[in-house]
Amino acid sequence: MELRHLRYFVAVAEHLSFTAAAESLGVAQPPLSQQIKDLEAEIGTELFERTTRRVSLTPAGQDFRIEALAILAKAGEAMGRARAIGAGTAGIINVGLTGSMLAGPLGASIRVFAERYPDVDLRIHEMSPDRQIAALRTGRTDVSFLRCPPRDLDLVSELAWEETVRLVLPRGHRLATETIALADLAAENFVFLRLQDSLFAKYLWTCCVEAGFTPRISHQVVEAASLTSLVAAGLGLAIIPEFVARLAHRDVVYRPIAGRPIRANVHALWTKARAPLIENFIALVRLGSVRFAEEIRTGAR
Repeated sequence: MELRHLRYFVAVAEHLSFTAAAESLGVAQPPLSQQIKDLEAEIGTELFERTTRRVSLTPAGQDFRIEALAILAKAGEAMGRARAIGAGTAGIINVGLTGSMLAGPLGASIRVFAERYPDVDLRIHEMSPDRQIAALRTGRTDVSFLRCPPRDLDLVSELAWEETVRLVLPRGHRLATETIALADLAAENFVFLRLQDSLFAKYLWTCCVEAGFTPRISHQVVEAASLTSLVAAGLGLAIIPEFVARLAHRDVVYRPIAGRPIRANVHALWTKARAPLIENFIALVRLGSVRFAEEIRTGAR
């Protein structure tokens, strides 16, 4: 039995006329009649009572019509969803990130994406950078957003948005009102992102070394947003992405670092088998990041 048999049967059942059904389907009547006979033979019972004057459904035909309509409707839904997934307008996206990413353009982009693609189930998975890479490789996530992504031949990396850093100091610190260069911080204690699972943390550490000192690290955490609370508690200074610094804390101040820019650019990562759905999502994030940067420049945020 094929879907074609069900469509032919439903057409005859609706018109109660082989001639009218054939015309509605755009087929010749003899092949249509043969298809119905084949269907009845496969089922093992007649679905229509035929006389020289009329065609009517048998009790079996009446019940079969209900089931056939349900099957055709379900098949139509399946085909429509398959087309939508192929076009990137439906499906599931698993996104790996650290929570601090949502302080930048990504949070707003996720909201806009949900409004624009209501048939997409976007699932957020907060995890450390090293776990994000593992999740991508095993297929547990589809795309991740990372600073300082690893060089991995199995993954594709694309700049999602540009970002610099800010220094976080306790309010009242002796440098809080000064123009600060990284070399000025040689005598300070630091709280840091965890070096063992963050290439971005290692990059910041290297920047300090290149400025002439090895940072004295008192505590390490996974989330950049947690660093602010540690600074407020007096446990050290911190270098954090500039968009995270927008999450203001009354007990700290945020200052730019003079000299060569320290980058905190965010990259989107995915496997080489990139689906249209991922294409649409990343494209929207890129557009959202441009809008986000413009709003910051004009003071709208």
